[in-house]
Amino acid sequence: MPDVSQIIREISVFAIPLLLALTCHEVAHGYVAYLLGDPTAKNAGRLTLNPLKHLDPIGTIIFFVAKIGWAKPVPVDPRNFKDPQRGMLLVALAGPATNFILAVLFAILYKALLRVPVPEEHSLVFNLLWAAAAMSQAGVFVNLILGVFNLVPIPPLDGANILAGFLPRRLAYKYLSFGRYGVLLILGLVVASNIFGLNILGALIFPVIEKAAELLRIQM
Repeated sequence: MPDVSQIIREISVFAIPLLLALTCHEVAHGYVAYLLGDPTAKNAGRLTLNPLKHLDPIGTIIFFVAKIGWAKPVPVDPRNFKDPQRGMLLVALAGPATNFILAVLFAILYKALLRVPVPEEHSLVFNLLWAAAAMSQAGVFVNLILGVFNLVPIPPLDGANILAGFLPRRLAYKYLSFGRYGVLLILGLVVASNIFGLNILGALIFPVIEKAAELLRIQM
C-alpha cells in the first residue's frame, strides 16, 4: 500500500519546481519561434508564465510515477521560418537549454541557502529555510530530468527535432512523422518498466543526470 504521507511530501516539494520547469521549457520554445518569425505560440496565448496554459495531465502524472514527464507542446509553424529545418532545430534546443540553465540557478540557490546560519531547530524560520532548500534541490533534479529526457531522440521529443536538423530534408520528414507513435512508445516503456521492474528509460537518462548533478555538486 502506498505511503500517502510520503506522496504528499513529495508533491509539496516537487510541485513548484516542476511547474516552473515545464512552463519555462515551453515558453522558451515559443519565444525562440517568435524571434525567428513564427507568431503561432504568441497568437495561441502560450507565451505566458501561467502554468495552466502549459500543463499536460498525463505528462505531469507520469513524472510522479516514473520521474519523467512533459508539458503540452507549444504550437510552432515551421513554414514561418526562413530556414524551417534550422528553425525547428533552434526551437527544439531552447527547451532543454532553459532547463539546464534553471538547474544551475537552483543549484546556486540551494548552496546559498545551506550557508544561511541555522536558527533554532523546528522554528518557523528553520522550517521555511528547510522547505526552500528542499525545493531548490528538487528544482535541480526536475530540470535535469526534463532537460535530459527531452534530448532523447524519440519523436515528438526535442531530441528528435534536434537530430532531424542534421538529416537530409526528406529523411528528416519521414523520421518526424513517427511522432504520433512516440508518446505511445514512451508510455509503453513506462508500463513495461513498472511491470517487469526494469527502468528502461531511467537506465538511459539517469546516468547522465547523475553525472550532471555531480558536476553541479548537488547530491541527488
